[in-house]
Amino acid sequence: MLRQTLAALSALLWIVPAIAGDTVLNLYSARHYQSDEALYDDFTRQSGIQIKRIEGNEQALLERVIHEGENSPADVFITVDAARLAQAEAHGILAPVDSALLTARIPAHLRSAHWYAFSTRARVIIYNRRKLNAEDVPTYESLADEKLRGKVCSRSGAHPYNLSLVAALIAHNGEAATETWARGVVANFARAPKGGDTDQIKSVAAGECAVAVTNSYYLARLMASERVEERNLLKRIGVVWPNQASYGAHVNVSGGGLVRTSKHRAAAIAFLEYLASDSAQRHFANANNEWPAVPGVTIDNPDLDTLGHFTADTLPLTTLAGNLVKAQQLLDRAGYR
Repeated sequence: MLRQTLAALSALLWIVPAIAGDTVLNLYSARHYQSDEALYDDFTRQSGIQIKRIEGNEQALLERVIHEGENSPADVFITVDAARLAQAEAHGILAPVDSALLTARIPAHLRSAHWYAFSTRARVIIYNRRKLNAEDVPTYESLADEKLRGKVCSRSGAHPYNLSLVAALIAHNGEAATETWARGVVANFARAPKGGDTDQIKSVAAGECAVAVTNSYYLARLMASERVEERNLLKRIGVVWPNQASYGAHVNVSGGGLVRTSKHRAAAIAFLEYLASDSAQRHFANANNEWPAVPGVTIDNPDLDTLGHFTADTLPLTTLAGNLVKAQQLLDRAGYR
């Protein structure tokens, strides 16, 4: 009860950070979604705090904050993928946040001592309906099955999305078994890894390969596309929520934290708390096809409803982060380029 009371009190207090005198917030964001403009406008309308933002490539933006050091103007750092959040924490650019609201609203497995996830996206298996059935690829582990020789497409093994998934597999199955799995997937490649997630969807739909892995929100985007040819891609593919009989589908996140050298700490914490509000959480889902990080928030997104309900992996992201180096080394040994 006390925990809920504190969370409710904090929810009221974040709206009036003017008591600390902050009227501006410098946001470094690797999220390139036009839909986020509404979030920034709503925060400014409610708080009176103006957001000055710098956007950029995830890795480039991280390196910029590191290079700026003590002179960085950044107050909040937002990025996508747990691997990059772990990098930011490892480089010491983030500071702990003392917020009862964030502790109460963001589940423990979706935060660390220095950052919080604010939205999630699942890593799903897609397959060509003419070449495979859902029963052929029920798990991530099944992608290494010999019956899939010459049928798997993938993006680079060095990409954080794949690193995060492999780091999770290490936690669930052990390093040796995961390396054996990676070698099996490499043996099943239809082509050398290339492109992004949307490219994998197009390759599966075209029959260049029979199966691949993609983030869920790319599928939802295609469902809502104004281009008929993009919507038609989805008629040729099926979607599998992996590992529903075991640990659940791997989820990745978009999240961020307070920059250690922030000059506007009250505004920064207010913004982070705002991102955990019901309205912001619904926006992540309804406008950008992500799932809320806060449990119990109701959303209204027909495309996400079409994808269906699933059991998500609740592996702590901090555990995943601890396996990232092992994941890269393992993939390199397996020839997963």
